[in-house]
Amino acid sequence: MQSTTPTFTLRLHVRISLGLLAMFILKTWRSTAFGIYGYLNFTKSGFLEHSKNFKPEDMATRIDGKNCIVTGANSGIGYAAAEGLASRGANVYMVCRNRERGEAALSKIHSTTGNQNVHLEVNNAGVLENTRVTTPEGYEMNFAVNVLGTYGMTELLVPLLEKCEGDARVITVSSGGMYTSPLTTDLQFKDGEFNGVEQYARNKRVQVALTEKWAEKYGNKGIGFYAMHPGWAETPGVTNSLPAFSKSMQGKLRTSEEGADTVVWLALQPKQNLVSGGLYFDRTEAPKHLPFAATSNSHNAIDSIMATLDSLANFSI
Repeated sequence: MQSTTPTFTLRLHVRISLGLLAMFILKTWRSTAFGIYGYLNFTKSGFLEHSKNFKPEDMATRIDGKNCIVTGANSGIGYAAAEGLASRGANVYMVCRNRERGEAALSKIHSTTGNQNVHLEVNNAGVLENTRVTTPEGYEMNFAVNVLGTYGMTELLVPLLEKCEGDARVITVSSGGMYTSPLTTDLQFKDGEFNGVEQYARNKRVQVALTEKWAEKYGNKGIGFYAMHPGWAETPGVTNSLPAFSKSMQGKLRTSEEGADTVVWLALQPKQNLVSGGLYFDRTEAPKHLPFAATSNSHNAIDSIMATLDSLANFSI
């Protein structure tokens, strides 16, 4: 009797090869679509074009006495957001990784805005590590800071946010890089060769999906949840983490203030004018997925991911 094993083996190899080819084509398409979309929209010229539709009165609102926590507030987009909110009268709590740089930024904001109700706290905010680094707790660093930290901080603040008379809002700064990645349950990049830029994109996709879920989960508690992406801005973080990209885009990147514009805008707008769970870019709601990128169905994994984060954060919600 003739063995059929070689035939089965051949079919298996063909299927694997076709699967890998399809995956390669899809990843290539995502990167290409993101590059074109980003170059047309995320650059300084994109901001200048979009700003033609901005309404100056949207940024004239005062928020005296409102409490605002801004992470990564000592430089870049975080600093610009903190300064923008302080200039409109908010009580700002700057969360910075480095106390010395944080104190210097605090002093500058006091001086430029005249608002003395700006305070410094120390914690990490966001990171892009290009090589695998593990925290003392054993978590991959990008995930620990960008996802687990974001999740834990937000969930623990919910009881306080509920007391804000329906005006509380959480604004999560994502990244356009998330367009290149679907949501994945491989949160710590244990499968395959580690890639820091890809992991950062995965982290930012999680933030957008979390924002959707938070809006659903806490919709009856008077808290608005919004994700935004700042476009491609010239910040110390970009220069340090993506030096080749920063150099190639010299003169085309946005300023930190332009990158932070939508953060401040989201903090100032009446909540009835905003969509909780939405992703915003240049003061308007933006798509969360690019055409034919096959990322939208991946958001179905968010319940499983939140359960994992809840377990890792070691508290029960």
